[in-house]
Amino acid sequence: MAKLKLTKNELKKQKDALKRFSQYLPTLILKKQQLQAEILKLNGEIAKIKQEKAYLKAEVYKWVEVFAEKEDLVNFISVEKIATEKGNIAGIDIPVFNGVVFKESGYDFMTSPLWMDSGIDEIKKNIEMNAKIEIFRTQQVLVKEELRVTTQRVNLFEKVMIPET
Repeated sequence: MAKLKLTKNELKKQKDALKRFSQYLPTLILKKQQLQAEILKLNGEIAKIKQEKAYLKAEVYKWVEVFAEKEDLVNFISVEKIATEKGNIAGIDIPVFNGVVFKESGYDFMTSPLWMDSGIDEIKKNIEMNAKIEIFRTQQVLVKEELRVTTQRVNLFEKVMIPET
């Protein structure tokens, strides 16, 4: 703790600093709470998508034997890009999932098996779910880092700055 001068000007300076810190602290605490709530929400979203993915996998296993045929679905579909846009949570920029753009190559409907359309749709759903999970994890990393910084600031104000003034 620095040595303080015992003057009126220094007293006013310290009172102003205390007032400023006391006004800023509730804002930081609110931001911390918002970030914590957002992390819980992201965890729920990831769990929900994982559950949907497990359900999709169970549905596909019902007709998995057809994948033993010579048709390779990977040749008919590829990911062109994963569309994202910028979002904002409590003052931080995060990527927001906007969709997956697929590039499909044509195939002959007469010679290809009947299940091919369904198989391609299931692969698209799986790729889309994986992309959503990846975007949510990126959001989670960014929000956790911001929460760490905000928590440090809250502690700084509560435990150091306000008591010293």
